[in-house]
Amino acid sequence: MDTLMWEAKAAEGRGAALLRWVLDEGVRAIADPAVRTEVFVSGDRVVVIAVADEPPRRLPDPPEELIARPPHAWPFTRVNTAT
Repeated sequence: MDTLMWEAKAAEGRGAALLRWVLDEGVRAIADPAVRTEVFVSGDRVVVIAVADEPPRRLPDPPEELIARPPHAWPFTRVNTAT
């Protein structure tokens, strides 16, 4: 597995604070020159995709007051579609 998708749902009214935590703390916790990370938002959800040659580390859990439920994380294996 070389790709991690991590998703958290913000507590009511805490979407901006959760995004700030992900950018300041969560992504920094998995920072590595060999890991490419992208952050996405949709309403009250924040998604991080981390791609590397080796399995990337999982983001730490955010503070409980920022989330509506524990984050979910799924490991994936990249598929080469070049023919």
